[in-house]
Amino acid sequence: MLYSMKMMREMEHRIEKLYRQGKIVGGVFFGRGQEAISTGSAILTEAEDAVCPCHRDLAAFLIRGMEPWVIFAHYLGRRDGPTRGRDGNTHMGSLKHRIISYISSMAAIVPVANGVAFSFQYRKQPNVVLCYFGDGATSRGEWHEAMNYGAVFKLPIVYLCNNNKYAYSTPTQRQMAVAHITDRASGYGMPCRRVDGNDVLAVYEATQEAILQARSGGGPTLIECETFRMSGHSAHDGAEYVPKELFEEWAGKCPIARFEKVLRERGLLTAEEIARMYERIAEEIEQAVQRAEESPFPDAGELLDGVFADSQAKNPQAAASPAKGN
Repeated sequence: MLYSMKMMREMEHRIEKLYRQGKIVGGVFFGRGQEAISTGSAILTEAEDAVCPCHRDLAAFLIRGMEPWVIFAHYLGRRDGPTRGRDGNTHMGSLKHRIISYISSMAAIVPVANGVAFSFQYRKQPNVVLCYFGDGATSRGEWHEAMNYGAVFKLPIVYLCNNNKYAYSTPTQRQMAVAHITDRASGYGMPCRRVDGNDVLAVYEATQEAILQARSGGGPTLIECETFRMSGHSAHDGAEYVPKELFEEWAGKCPIARFEKVLRERGLLTAEEIARMYERIAEEIEQAVQRAEESPFPDAGELLDGVFADSQAKNPQAAASPAKGN
């Protein structure tokens, strides 16, 4: 888990650097300070489970098996990325790894995650879905519809809220009258947990319990992970609307530093072993970026591949004429 959190943070630092260098032309969003949430939860998934990460859950991609160089290739708009160079933003997924691509419209991924969970239930598969979203998503209509549906039909899904206190620039107290996101779960008859989102072990324990319930047919759980966004909404946002003292307060709650301390105190890792791990991560990132930059850009002739079911779409002129038999 320490490796996963640190890899996520350092990859995001490098993604930001590439963005500042003008090598990434899409949007760049970070989960800085929120690494414990996707790490402590996704690590509990089994091979046939599915995850629906949002734009601050990079560790979920790594844990599910997406290689760092492929993620860099995605941001750099290269053919070997999961969207074959068509996005260069946060919208990436992989059915091979059971990762459902993020949807920019807040909360829109939640009904989709419900659909995946329903497919497991319908086929009587013992699998679960982890669905991630921010506090802002919980103020959207589709989120409430999805919560109600998931609870009524006891879907095998765990809803994980990254409550980082700001929906872009809107603080939580300006978007809801209740004190906590979990207060909203009672309206749907859904069990809920509120945990310290900067404590990877607390996230792990809460998710483990929720997964066991979902896998056994007990239905969904809403887990609110209280954390803080240690950056602006995205790389272009200076976050001037956030009081500086909040950044100072939450800097002392860094999930990576906290877990390092736990591991050292329990005698599981020494400071030297942690340092070597971080050196290895730095080397892996250098190699991943190099491989991604060596990946070719997509060919314009591939633009329509995979967009239409009809293979004739590869030839725009052929696609313009109705196919025989249709």
